[in-house]
Amino acid sequence: MAERGTVEIVNVTKRFGDTVAVDDISLKMPGGGYCCLLGPSGCGKTTILRMIAGHEAPSAGAIRIDGEDVTGLPPVRRGTAMMFQNYALFPHLTCLDNVAFNLKMTGSPKAERRARAREMLARVQMEAFAERMPAQLSGGQQQRIALARALITNPRVLLLDEPLSALDEFLRLQMRGELRRIQRELGITFIHVTHTQPEAIALADLVVVMNQGHIEQAASARTVYTEPHSAYVARFMGGQNVLVGRVSAASQGTVVLDLANGGTAEFSTDHPPAKGSTVHIAIRRDRLHLAEPSGKNGKGAVNMIGGKVRSTEYQGSWVKLTLDGGGPEDFVINLPDSEFSAKPAKAGDTVHARWAAKDVHVLMGGAGRSDRPYEQGQN
Repeated sequence: MAERGTVEIVNVTKRFGDTVAVDDISLKMPGGGYCCLLGPSGCGKTTILRMIAGHEAPSAGAIRIDGEDVTGLPPVRRGTAMMFQNYALFPHLTCLDNVAFNLKMTGSPKAERRARAREMLARVQMEAFAERMPAQLSGGQQQRIALARALITNPRVLLLDEPLSALDEFLRLQMRGELRRIQRELGITFIHVTHTQPEAIALADLVVVMNQGHIEQAASARTVYTEPHSAYVARFMGGQNVLVGRVSAASQGTVVLDLANGGTAEFSTDHPPAKGSTVHIAIRRDRLHLAEPSGKNGKGAVNMIGGKVRSTEYQGSWVKLTLDGGGPEDFVINLPDSEFSAKPAKAGDTVHARWAAKDVHVLMGGAGRSDRPYEQGQN
């Protein structure tokens, strides 16, 4: 039997006039888990959230909660609650009355709803602020009140629309941990929309990477980060360098790839692609090391790329080196601070990065729905 709060999206399409916001997607989100819908603005993630909540109707397809088709039901009959990006607290009500408001609307006696509201305030560590007005609270405190108000009805599914975007970095990290703690304690399904990769990785049991109304990949945070399906996912999640090349040799599981930037990659796989085919690969930035080329200027070296350093960024325990990779996008090395300190490089220097064959990840989805380098500056 499925856990309470299991959400299924079945062949759902959503159109706004001639614009297709969500294009025939299917997805199952397990009950009692934490799911993050992740992607850039306009990819369809908030539209999915609103359709689950009942604030938008699908143009085609069905939405099921615990096996029940809720597609035509109003929001109040779905067993869901939504926490909005701007928190939407009532400015004329105390924190206690804000939290108790939904119970008041359902006719609960005043003493009962206030008692439950105090219990929920304690759960989000805000009981000392019960009699304050929203204007007297910080952004993080307002968020806790909004969360308590959403949870007081004991929903099957809690829907969170960019809940951390209005907070500063310190509060964002603090509230990220609080959201995960509360979700685990209550066992309620959380579905969380975000455009921030570290947020999704830190929180989610299931990360759903969206692109242009489609699902590029849906898997655990670790799988999406370390085994991206396509070049789009690898670039969007960050932490990976994407290279493309043509297979020049493939025998006994070993593949030789002539890279578009002039280098050569060699790796082993149980499913070697055909000779002459185009292959996308990804190499994690933290698996790279600086090395001296064996040939003249590194020409003919395998699993090595040389380039001029564009910039260096100190990140504490590691240093980010950005190289001119000889192609349409830069090549990035996340080098341990100790290794960089032993042999520092500066802008304008020519360096060579080497990787092991085992660290080559073949992108089975190829380019994905978009082969453009995505927002590399933020990663």
